[in-house]
Amino acid sequence: MTVDTKPTVALVGAGSIGVGWAIVFARAGHPVRLFDVSAETLSRAPSAIGGRLAALADAGLISETPAAVAARVTTHTELAVAVGGATLVLEQVPETPDLKRAVFAELDRLTQPDAVLASSSSSIPASIFAEGLAGRARCLVAHPANPPYLIPVVEIVPAPFTAPEATARARSLISAAGQEPVTLRRELCGFVYNRLQGAMLREAYCLLRDGVVSVADLDRLVTHGLGLRYSLIGPFETSDLNYRGGLAEHADRMAANYAAMGAERGQNDPWTPELVAEAVAQRRAALPLDRWEERVAWRDRELMALLAFRRSRGL
Repeated sequence: MTVDTKPTVALVGAGSIGVGWAIVFARAGHPVRLFDVSAETLSRAPSAIGGRLAALADAGLISETPAAVAARVTTHTELAVAVGGATLVLEQVPETPDLKRAVFAELDRLTQPDAVLASSSSSIPASIFAEGLAGRARCLVAHPANPPYLIPVVEIVPAPFTAPEATARARSLISAAGQEPVTLRRELCGFVYNRLQGAMLREAYCLLRDGVVSVADLDRLVTHGLGLRYSLIGPFETSDLNYRGGLAEHADRMAANYAAMGAERGQNDPWTPELVAEAVAQRRAALPLDRWEERVAWRDRELMALLAFRRSRGL
């Protein structure tokens, strides 16, 4: 029998995100303590975790048996027991500021002083619910995609008062668990993931409202178009690889068109020369233009592999 040596992770809230986080950290070898105020929700969690682990095993995505991973997760009806001695505490209660304030006040009181306290909130910054805490310097947001055991990106969002050491520890623990942390430079409502998702949804609803396209055809444009590329490269790199001159050439050709599209929706967010120059500088640091053709060839090979896989699955 092996003894767990990785730090303990406590999860406050045993709904879908709590279950997802439990799988992420237990799969990475951490002891996980799961708490919920609802006895019914807590009682459903082990079965949900077991079922998802079995599916992951069938897909070859875990290296141990589902039972071995699930054994690292324990459920608790007392918050103090669940969070006591934990190195990382993740909260996923409903998106209500007052509730989060109350929960974080308890966590600040019950946890060891060096524990990182993170919220899985999808829109509420830590400065809203942790401002008044004595231990606010260890509080931040760690917003996962859902389900986190399949979509690994996590937004790390420190508040202005969050200590850099707490941000670094949260990022390190989450990265070591197999996730892809992205640290935001400042707080904002909805963070980045939901703002990108929301921008597409807002335009989708407008196009439906205006009679331009059906729901099914719009979804098809994404799954057979944007989604294919974006599963490999993001919007900046997509634009960078669309023209031989890279992002600068793309902006030169397309900025006016995109500005006109935005103006139709009442937006005035032009791609200024300074903004484009910053984006170009970051892309050229990541990919010099003399490697542009090499990267385009890589993109095409990966898209071919993805298309072959989709065809094999009847997609």
